[in-house]
Amino acid sequence: MRPIPLPMVPMRRSLVLAALLLGACTPSYRADEAAFRGPDDPAHRECRAEAENAPAVVDIGRRTLIGNVAQQERMAAERQDAVARAYQDCLRRRGLIRGGGVEPVRRPGMF
Repeated sequence: MRPIPLPMVPMRRSLVLAALLLGACTPSYRADEAAFRGPDDPAHRECRAEAENAPAVVDIGRRTLIGNVAQQERMAAERQDAVARAYQDCLRRRGLIRGGGVEPVRRPGMF
């Protein structure tokens, strides 16, 4: 086995360092926060609070079984959809957005 030439060692280290730095630059928000992007005015804040307390969202929280990982993942996806739907409904009722549009793409799964 031939030894690795010296110029290659620093290059490999720099590639590993670059990969680590790129990994550190990923967004730090959770996936369910994506539904809440938008202006930070009082009407949007009220809609965010209303969406978190919507009956469908609360019901999903009650049905979640702690310890069953597959069911928890499914319920988290359902909760994310319910919060986004309640937020959009609130914005429509207040006239902040127009109705209609395209339904968001759903992640494929076994549920």
